[in-house]
Amino acid sequence: MSFTRFYQRDRPAPADLRLADLLGMLSRALDITEGQPEGHCIRCAYIGTRLGQNIGMNGTDLADLYFTLLLKDLGCSSNAARICSLYLADDISFKRDFKTIDDSLGAALRFVFAKTGLESGLSERFRALVNILQNGQKISRDLIETRCQRGADIAGQMRFSMAVQDGIRALDEHWNGGGKPDGLAGAAIPRNANIALLAQVVDVFHTEAGPDAAMAEVTARACKWFAPDLAQAMAELGAEPAFWATLSRPDIADIVFALPPAHQGAPVTEDYLDDIAQAFAAVIDAKSPFTADHSSRVTLYTDIIAEELGLKPDHRRWLRRAALLHDLGKLAVSNQILDKPGKLDPDEWAAIKSHSLHSERLLAQVAAFADIAPIAGAHHERLDGKGYPYGLVGDQICLETRIVTTADVFDALSAERPYRAAMPLAKVFEIMEGDIGTAFDGACVVALQRGLARLNARAA
Repeated sequence: MSFTRFYQRDRPAPADLRLADLLGMLSRALDITEGQPEGHCIRCAYIGTRLGQNIGMNGTDLADLYFTLLLKDLGCSSNAARICSLYLADDISFKRDFKTIDDSLGAALRFVFAKTGLESGLSERFRALVNILQNGQKISRDLIETRCQRGADIAGQMRFSMAVQDGIRALDEHWNGGGKPDGLAGAAIPRNANIALLAQVVDVFHTEAGPDAAMAEVTARACKWFAPDLAQAMAELGAEPAFWATLSRPDIADIVFALPPAHQGAPVTEDYLDDIAQAFAAVIDAKSPFTADHSSRVTLYTDIIAEELGLKPDHRRWLRRAALLHDLGKLAVSNQILDKPGKLDPDEWAAIKSHSLHSERLLAQVAAFADIAPIAGAHHERLDGKGYPYGLVGDQICLETRIVTTADVFDALSAERPYRAAMPLAKVFEIMEGDIGTAFDGACVVALQRGLARLNARAA
């Protein structure tokens, strides 16, 4: 067994990576959270960038638009728990279907009655519907404001310009002032935001029903949702059969990453990779109030163990990224399951267990993080073979995975969860010590105890 086999695998140097490729592949995680077919943000980047080119955008302005399109859904996880709580509905399918309605009162009411509390008791559903009917405008505005502001903040954390941040923040503003959260109208809406919204509508309806349906929506929402000149420019673009043919190609990602603005992103350094991993960890942790800061804490505990075990600084840095992104696949799991206070049924438990495979698959598509994908995929494995998803045994589990597993379970036990209160640390370690050799590597557990004691001594 080689404890460092993943770390020693050939890895692309940051200088060989492009920001567009990196973020484009990570955007697939955002698609899943929004209930969209994989590649939604990438297709939106193609639609919106082509539209921007057709209206004369270039240089920095076009690059800002391009990254706004790729990252428009950065805040998508931040309102998921609230949607489940208010509408008693699966947040992922709710978000998917919400993108297909217009802003008319009739459409909104039909949507609310069709989606709210279908699997809940009659009294629960009635109370939820009454609350939504009485406070619907405020609920909708708050949900969109949380999502858009959170997305803009994360874009800032990832070093993007104010133009990109403003484009994400104003994504749901409408040309006629009927959008949210601020009711901006006309030229007050950032150009990037209005193009991104148009591109989103085009992709959703094109994917569901084809070009004619997409263009019908653009026509119906012109001067209401979209600037008149953008709707006209989209009509001209949509008249080109080659545009739709390209949008449907299986290699659309390669085409999008070859567009001119893809070459204008900031250089990807090791420090920038750390920032991007930290930003996506924030997206993951925003999914549930019970996992707030979970990834950051697991990263801290992972680094404590790694330091105690004598891993070198560059090895520890690489492992911190694995810890930050180990739960990326939780974005594919509904909050109805993640936040359920009671016992999970077999289907719900299967959905929870699928998150590690989702993490591995998503990270494997990203050149910069492909070598940490196996760690994310295996962080719920056990030494006795009773873990998931692969049932790995003993030496099949590398040291890096053992470290992240120990850190992950320690945080899960010591933090509050929907089904129980946080445990005292003495009880946490009593449980973990009882599972040494079956679930945990004893050296990792001892290293965590020793490292936490050292930190406490320093604090004292």
